[in-house]
Amino acid sequence: MEVNVLNIKGENTGRTVVLNDAIFGITPNDHAIYMAVKQYMANQRQGTHKSKERSEISGSTRKLGRQKGGGGARRGDINSPLLVGGARVFGPKPRDYSFKLNKKVKLLARKSALSYKAQANNIVVVEDFTFETPKTKDFVNVVNNLKVAGKKLLVVLPEANKNVYLSARNLERTNLAIASALNTYTVLNAETLVVTENALKAIEETLVK
Repeated sequence: MEVNVLNIKGENTGRTVVLNDAIFGITPNDHAIYMAVKQYMANQRQGTHKSKERSEISGSTRKLGRQKGGGGARRGDINSPLLVGGARVFGPKPRDYSFKLNKKVKLLARKSALSYKAQANNIVVVEDFTFETPKTKDFVNVVNNLKVAGKKLLVVLPEANKNVYLSARNLERTNLAIASALNTYTVLNAETLVVTENALKAIEETLVK
């Protein structure tokens, strides 16, 4: 699949790049995508939730009512889960939500996500660019020139670029990613991928082995 290379003014440079079919032309595997996204979301969870159980509540241990004949459920001391202010039964405890996923599954998931974007023609390839100084207005001009304004963007760069990052960080619906750190969730979470030429090469080097 060939894609035209644009410059930051939105003009066609007359050059094209070929999207590698081994990455952008596979039959997407939805289950691999599901597992990769599930792992990503699980890894974002802090797992610090906690509620007090019966043994952790401060209160008298005196039995408040008779065992039988009260007309209601049996209950013991004031820490009973049946009472307002009492403990919680089987409440949440701190835990680690992360889980292992095989490298090949994660690799397949990334390729599948990129293939979906390619099938929908939601990949824009642009010449490598940078800014002399951080300026949000300059980045907005690039977005407008590429005719992707108003869309949820993921701009993929070959390496960290402080000026580009600082120029884009205040914009809503715009995220930046490094090609080598691209993951399934960020690809699917964007409507359009804006990929620089060198970032495209870095993606190929990372995903084709």
